[in-house]
Amino acid sequence: MTVKEIAKMCGVSPSTVSNAVNGKANISEETRKKILDCIQQMGYQPNYFAANIRKQSTKTIGIIAEDLGQFSTSDILESAMARCEEQGYRAMIMNLRMYDKWEDTWYHDDQKLQNVLEPILHEFQAIHVDGLIYIAGHGRTINCIPDNFAIPTVIAYGWADQNRFPSIVPDDVQGGYDMMKYLLSQGHKRIGILSGVADNLHAKARLLGYQRALFEAGIPFNPEWIYYGDWKKPTGALGAEELLKNDITAIVCMNDLMAGGVYDYAHEHDLVVGKDFSVVGYDNQLVTEYLYPRLTTCHLPLREIGCKASEMLIQNIIGTEKAESYEPIKLPCRIIYRDSVLNLNMNE
Repeated sequence: MTVKEIAKMCGVSPSTVSNAVNGKANISEETRKKILDCIQQMGYQPNYFAANIRKQSTKTIGIIAEDLGQFSTSDILESAMARCEEQGYRAMIMNLRMYDKWEDTWYHDDQKLQNVLEPILHEFQAIHVDGLIYIAGHGRTINCIPDNFAIPTVIAYGWADQNRFPSIVPDDVQGGYDMMKYLLSQGHKRIGILSGVADNLHAKARLLGYQRALFEAGIPFNPEWIYYGDWKKPTGALGAEELLKNDITAIVCMNDLMAGGVYDYAHEHDLVVGKDFSVVGYDNQLVTEYLYPRLTTCHLPLREIGCKASEMLIQNIIGTEKAESYEPIKLPCRIIYRDSVLNLNMNE
C-alpha cells in the first residue's frame, strides 16, 4: 500500500494521510480515525527511511569496530550506542573481525584492512548514514578512512591521521604519571616496568608518564629495570623473573593480563604480592577481580570514550562542531586503589 492508495480509499489528499500518520493537529479527529483505521486494516507501513532521505537525514549512525572481541571495544560500543539513542539516533554496527581473522599480523598490512573496510564504507554511504564512529582495537594512528569520505567521522580509541577527524583517547601519559607518583609516595624507589610491545602508542605514552614522575622525584630512569612483553599473561611471569633479579620492590605492569602473569610467578616461587614485592596493573579488566590480593590498577575510561565519541559526532552532524583539524581529546584514567602495594614508609 502507498500513501496515495490510502488517500484514495479515504477520500482525502495524500498530505492529509501524512498529517494523520505524523500526529499533526490540522485535521479533525473523525478524519484522523478514519485514516488510521484504514491503515490498520490494510497493513500500511510508512517508509520512514525514505522520508528521512528526503529530509537529508536518516537519523542513523554507522559504527565500525575492528573487532568486538577486543576487551576495550564492548564498553566503548555500548556507551556510544546509548548516547546515540538518547539523542534520537539509531546505530548500525559492523564488525571487521580483524583480530579474529589475522590476530596481530594485520597491523601494518593496509591491504587486509582495506579489503574488509571498503565495502562497509560504501554500504554506509549508500544508505546515507548521518555519521560514522570508528572504534580501533588498540591505540594507533588510523589512516584507513579515505580523504574524500564526506560523512562526518569520529575515531574512538585511536588517533586520526593528521588530525583529520576528532579522536577520543585515554590520557595514558597522565595515567602512567599518576601510577608512578603513587608508588613513589609509598616509599618505592626500585621500580621495575613490565611494558607492552615497545612501539605500541599506549606503551610509549605510559612509559613517558612513568619517566616524568621519576625525573620529578630525582630518581634516574634505569633502562635495565624495564622488560618488554607482548601484553599477554605468560610474559608477565618472564618479566617478573628478570626484574626481580635487580632487587625490585615494585613492578608496574602496563596491563592487567601481564600482572596476572606476575602473580603466577609469585605463587610458583612462594612469594606474596603486597608483602614480598608490590604489583600494579593497567586497564582495570575483569581479571583483577580474581587476583589475590586485589590488584591496584589504572582504570581506562572506555565508556566515557564511547559517550564522548557520540557527542562529538552528533555535534558535527548538526553543524555546531566542525573544523579543518582536530586535536585529540584525552580522557583521564584513574587509579583503583586495592591491596597489592606495600607501604614501605611504614617499615622505616
